[in-house]
Amino acid sequence: MNFLLRPHSASSLCAIGLDIGGTKIAGGVVESATGVVLTRQTIPTLPARGGEAVLVDALALAQSLLAEARGMPREVAGIGLGVCELVDPQGNVTSNNSFDWRGVAVQETFVQLAPAVVESDVRAPALAEAMFGAGRPFKLFAYVTVGTGISYCLVQDGKPFPGARGNALTLASMPLTTTCTVCGTVLNPVLEEFAGGPGLVRRYNEQTGKTLRRAEEVIHAQQQGDRVATEIVESAGDALGNSVGFMCNILDPEAIIVGGGLGLAGGLYWERFVTATRAHIYADDARDLPILPAALGVDAGIIGAAARAFQDFNVKSTSSKDTED
Repeated sequence: MNFLLRPHSASSLCAIGLDIGGTKIAGGVVESATGVVLTRQTIPTLPARGGEAVLVDALALAQSLLAEARGMPREVAGIGLGVCELVDPQGNVTSNNSFDWRGVAVQETFVQLAPAVVESDVRAPALAEAMFGAGRPFKLFAYVTVGTGISYCLVQDGKPFPGARGNALTLASMPLTTTCTVCGTVLNPVLEEFAGGPGLVRRYNEQTGKTLRRAEEVIHAQQQGDRVATEIVESAGDALGNSVGFMCNILDPEAIIVGGGLGLAGGLYWERFVTATRAHIYADDARDLPILPAALGVDAGIIGAAARAFQDFNVKSTSSKDTED
């Protein structure tokens, strides 16, 4: 099917961005010139139904957003999908942590509607920050997302680095194996299970016997002076900073930009994270690098998925990089 775009003005061009997570699928119509989300819709993912059901729902959401865009009226450059799985450089989903799209022709399915591209849900918001957000001043920055999971993406010259297989995003999912020098016990702590949102909840409930369900509740308890919550938030921020500091020693970015629900929570978690990160950076001239909250908030995944469509289908934005060239 041929999708030649008709002549358009920059202000009329948009893309559909889908941020497909394990809990919800958020979608929006995103303006190419500014990255502004013109309209948005959200539906539950319900991954227990299986990958095919999730795909059907995502496709229906894209169709609905396309109809909204064309009714504005707006010219649609394409559809971008940010998926909460490993995605290789060819757009194939290669993991099944939330739902199984391995071996599924996801990109080809959406091409029935418009030109389409599939990206990971870490590289998508990193691209959004590079094009429209806090990453615009930097040629080389690391984007870190902290929420249910903890991942990263290196961005150089406005392009997220995928790695050879699309797997260059794992920061906190693997065990950090060590042996206790006192008792000889082999320890296999996983940072994500300690410092991510569900980890905060699990640790707090285990220590208090309570049944909190969300990391926001632990943060609120800490803000109210709860001793256990305070210790958990402090230790989580410290642990995250340890790993991000190590990442800085390996990658040497100009800046770190942090997104995700927990990453943008601010307060004690942020303060301990920043302090610990700087404490674990080896080089004196790198220790004061900018550590910034992501600018695009909860819309970063939607904007980033659309931004990948803009990038792949050669659509110019009016970000600072464009206006400076």
